Amino acid sequence: MKTVALIGTFDTKGEEYSYIKKQIEKLGLNVLTIHVGVFEPAFKPDISNQRVAEEAGTDIRSLAERKDRAHATEVLSRGMEKLVPKLYKQGRFDGVLSFGGTGGTSLVAPGMRALPIGVPKIIVSTVASGDTSPYIGTSDLILIPSIVDVAGLNKISVQIFNNAVLAMAGMLKFETEPFTSDKPLIAASMFGVTTPAINFARHYLEARGYEVLVFHATGVGGKTMESLIQSGFFQGVLDLTTTEWADELVGGVLNAGPHRLEAASKTRTPQVVSVGALDMVNFGPYETVPEKFKSRLLYKHNPTVTLMRTTEEENKRIGEKLAEKLNLAEAYTALIIPEKGVSGIDVEGEPFRGEKEDAILFQTLTDQITNPAVEMIYRPEAINDQTFAEFAAQKLITLIEEKEGKNNE
Repeated sequence: MKTVALIGTFDTKGEEYSYIKKQIEKLGLNVLTIHVGVFEPAFKPDISNQRVAEEAGTDIRSLAERKDRAHATEVLSRGMEKLVPKLYKQGRFDGVLSFGGTGGTSLVAPGMRALPIGVPKIIVSTVASGDTSPYIGTSDLILIPSIVDVAGLNKISVQIFNNAVLAMAGMLKFETEPFTSDKPLIAASMFGVTTPAINFARHYLEARGYEVLVFHATGVGGKTMESLIQSGFFQGVLDLTTTEWADELVGGVLNAGPHRLEAASKTRTPQVVSVGALDMVNFGPYETVPEKFKSRLLYKHNPTVTLMRTTEEENKRIGEKLAEKLNLAEAYTALIIPEKGVSGIDVEGEPFRGEKEDAILFQTLTDQITNPAVEMIYRPEAINDQTFAEFAAQKLITLIEEKEGKNNE
């Protein structure tokens, strides 16, 4: 029989969690209750808040006596981050479910994020809208809007609670055969304006026995790819679309943070890197573009995305940052430059074609990359040309085989 870990503040929301526990059990599932509130629970849990506090190196009594909700939330969330994956490895549960507001969501999300991808994990939350990245991170955590606050049983809350319970039961009871493949995995970064390049490269790699996982370079996509590279999922990385650095440095909405383009170097994972879509910074609908950028060259990609062409000065800064990251590499790294354009709209006749801007980017990379482990290759094509994409794919295969050969010596 499958088990659901039901995590929550059983002191302040005891009535709600008692109801949810009964609904789970009615569906023929076991329940492992974990109390993350500071005070005495409304019912006896299987895992106490003292156990959670101990995982964070403290005790629950000292947290209660301090009477600092923010501090308690921070400490208990650290405890959950350690305890939840530990309990999962022990086989104590198969899926995890929680309900709460901002505090409750902050408490349990770190523990859920620490679980492997594929483990069912749901939070019914008052913050399940807008920017949920602080809670979800790079995990497959599901947030369901609570509609009303998780405070009492009423016509709306009960329906939402039941839907979440049924969703969890469905994931646990109706399992499909796991997808298995012994093909070596490749990570690839893609954007709408570099899609042809990745499609050409993907077909080339797949025809040669590789499996390609494509990550959309939307900020969270880059973060997720970096996280999985760091975890050792991939034999190679085809990072043709490094556009998230333009957003990070200029102020766009699709940045991937300061550690983008580090994981492959740190793990010595063979990587082929390019400058895809560094001609653009991303914003939402046109009216959301910051006033200071309204006079710049803007392009309405679609009703919800507005692109801004990067300048020569911005491309110099971007080039310096990419060089800084690539200089971390110890081996198995190539940077390939598409001289005829870095995106689908940075080619002859398209709105973002900028030979001067691109030239500054390319020259900065040439000047600033001082690492002999990085092979820099100029190609007389645009990034979306088939010959460019297939050359990049073959170069990655060569680097992977080079590493395998060294490992077999």
